Amino acid sequence: MAVGFKDYYEILGVQRGASEEEIRRAYRRLARRYHPDVNREPGAEDRFKEISEAYEVLRDPEKRERYDRLGEGWRSGQDVSGAPGFEEMFGRGGFGDNVRVEFGDGREFSDFFEALFGAGRGRGGRTRFQDFSVRGADQEAVLELSLEEAAAGGRRQVSLGDGRSYEVNVPAGVRDGQRIRLAGEGGRGHGGGPSGDLFLRVRIRPHPHFRLRGRDLYVELPVSPWEAALGATVPVRTLGGTARVRVPAGSSSGRRLRLRGQGMPGPGGSHGDLYATVQVMVPRRLSGTERELFEQLARTSSFDPRREAR
Repeated sequence: MAVGFKDYYEILGVQRGASEEEIRRAYRRLARRYHPDVNREPGAEDRFKEISEAYEVLRDPEKRERYDRLGEGWRSGQDVSGAPGFEEMFGRGGFGDNVRVEFGDGREFSDFFEALFGAGRGRGGRTRFQDFSVRGADQEAVLELSLEEAAAGGRRQVSLGDGRSYEVNVPAGVRDGQRIRLAGEGGRGHGGGPSGDLFLRVRIRPHPHFRLRGRDLYVELPVSPWEAALGATVPVRTLGGTARVRVPAGSSSGRRLRLRGQGMPGPGGSHGDLYATVQVMVPRRLSGTERELFEQLARTSSFDPRREAR
């Protein structure tokens, strides 16, 4: 008899005693292979959802402990494999050591009841599958945002591949990897059970100018040799437009200038910072006057950058 029990360890291809890092590496490897954005083969999307479901359980120590103890019904049930009447109903050792039957608040339990009894068929009048309600499966989709969209937040129209469409409230400063929950929009329940939830996992697209670390932003700040040498106040790109920053005299490439509060929004109205990294640029082509001035500087200056770098 086929039993609808999902072995999350087998799905990720790891041992039951795998470390958190081993589980994380396995998930990343499989997600890159089966993500619907890169794999259009039939069944790839279902495989990706299965991988994501397994990872969400095994990455969390508390959920993993419950899963190891209760099996797939870890969300709501309790282990009753030793309860009175269990052996009378299912036989002694009939399902092996890796299957646990659990009854809780009716939210979820293993699919083997349907395989055992069939829809609406009882055994000796003891129980019927239709008497149980099953919560629908949670589902997950990817919500891609630009860095500017993630910073601003607000209402967004989201359309999924199966034709469903939602208006979603994206919080300002949403993080890469953060999940937005749409209650009751997941898989349909059975036997009157509630629907599962739909989770939109945020993916922030790479930006052509900014790098994001936590809530801080990093951007390159091109300056001329004379601005770097003499000091200057120059414009710098920000998410909202431009700001002005003071480049201290004697700045070299790699010097980092901090603009407080110009990073990504955070909880309670807080903001990260923007770090502008000085990049000294030289003209690709020199005019006659520029060449004369640089040659004069070369003759008169005693500055040795190689000595300074030691």
